[in-house]
Parts: sequence; structure tokens; C-alpha cells
Amino acid sequence: MSKDSTAHIFQSLAANFFIACIKGAAAYFTASGSMAAETVHSFADCGNQGLLLLGVKQTQRPADSLHPMGYGRALYFWSFMVAMLLFTGGGAFSIYEGVHKIAHPEPLEHVEIGIGILALSLLIEGGSTLSNIKEMNVRRREKPFFRYLRDSKDSDLIVVFGENAAASLGLIFAAAALAIAGVTGDARWDGAGSVAIGVVLVGVAVFLAREVQSLLVGESADEQIMAVVQKAAVDHPHILEILNLITIQQGPGEVMVAIKVHITPDLSVRQACEVINTFEATVRAQCPEVEWLFVEPDLPS
Repeated sequence: MSKDSTAHIFQSLAANFFIACIKGAAAYFTASGSMAAETVHSFADCGNQGLLLLGVKQTQRPADSLHPMGYGRALYFWSFMVAMLLFTGGGAFSIYEGVHKIAHPEPLEHVEIGIGILALSLLIEGGSTLSNIKEMNVRRREKPFFRYLRDSKDSDLIVVFGENAAASLGLIFAAAALAIAGVTGDARWDGAGSVAIGVVLVGVAVFLAREVQSLLVGESADEQIMAVVQKAAVDHPHILEILNLITIQQGPGEVMVAIKVHITPDLSVRQACEVINTFEATVRAQCPEVEWLFVEPDLPS
């Protein structure tokens, strides 16, 4: 992922802001708890995408003496914050609002307006979700979709997809709950819909938090990069053995590789340096995302 790849974030931000406005109007006219929960959720998503944009901006800061490997992990921090806000500002609030509506049901008004607006919102939100899926299909290549979700280092795309997918499912629950409440005349169904939305948001938030937390702590890079490094070492005539290999994902499109190798022992210092330089050039040619490559010659223990 390029560091300035923010089109999917801006697209989701614009869609969520428009949806939040029309949901808010619908919540006012229908007095629907699930609609109010969806309104808060959409406005929270707008704030979340603002945080992701801030994170992307911070990753572009050049390395300095305090952060010699740059600020790539800043995006992981803000992605984790988004997951926490999705849990509290979206999931917890929706569950609270739903429980309150079940305990103290209020008559619903203009149910047909609410359902119509939810249907329109679902079209927009579903379009954003499909756009995220298309982008992920390009990036994951041959990797299975759900494995890509677990293994991906593109935290911003995964978070935006999680938000949009949860919002789409929440809209379906909200529309179903509102329809049932309108048909039965029992407003408690509307509260149940809000609780269901909250449960979905909490589940998605927990999943996102776990995935991003791993990146924030320090996760190894894609297996493909490690395979390239190993093959480059095996193919080099003067590298006899890999003694240790570590890869760390430092941010979107930023990887650090540290490798200890056993090289031909009778080489001069100049020749050993040439071996290392040739090896580094081979790895960087195939994996341009490797920004830091540390090679240490050593003897097997």
C-alpha cells in the first residue's frame, strides 16, 4: 500500500457524513431508537475516518533522531483508537439505547419514512463496502479473503472495511426491527434492533482491535517477503547458511529485515562487503517495501 493511498478513506467519509445527516432526520421524525443508534454510529464513523487520515498523514513524516525508523506505526495507533471508539461510541451506545427503548418503549411515527431512508443508506453504505472489497481483492492477490483480513498489514483499509460492513449489517437489522415494530405496533422491537446493531459493532470492534494491536506491538512482515529473503540467500554462491532472520512491519509499505548469515569464511573484508551489498540489492529489487535491511555475517554456533 502506498503511504498516500487515502481514496477509500475519503470515499467512506463522504458517504458516512451524508448517511448520518439523513439518518438523523429520520430519527427525529420517527422517534426510532435503532435509527438514533445508527445516526450516532455514522457520525462516529466520520470521526473515525478523520483519525485514519491523521494517521496516514503522520506516517509521511520523515525519520528523525527520535524516531530513526520513521512514523509508520502511527497509523496502527490511530487504527487502534478507531476500534476503541467503534466499541464505545458505536456499540456500547447502541446497546444502551436499545435496552432503554425496550424498558421504556415510545410510539413510533412515520415508520415508512424511516425504512425508506434506511434502504437509501444501505445502497450507499453497501456501495462503499463493495468498493473496499474490490480494493482488497486487488491487494490480496491469491490469498483467501478471510486469511487476508487476518494477515493484512493495511490497517486503514481493514478498519474502513470493518466499519462499512458493520454499518451495512446494522442497517439491515435497523430496517427489519423498524418494520416489525411498525407491523406489530410494539416499539420494543425497535429497541431490540438497536441492541442487535450494538452487538455487531462490538464484535467488529473487538476483531479490529485484536488485529491492529498485533501490528502495533510489532508483527512480522508478509510471508512472501521472508520467502524472497530466504531464496536470495540460498541462491547466493557465497552465503552458506541463514543463521537468523527477523522481519518487522514498521508501517504501511515499510518493512525492516535483520538477517545473520554464514558466508564463505576465506573471503577478504572487501569481498564480504560485496557479498552483502549484492544480497541487499537482490532483496530490494524484488521487495521495494524493505526500507531497512541489516545483514550481519557470523559463524554458526
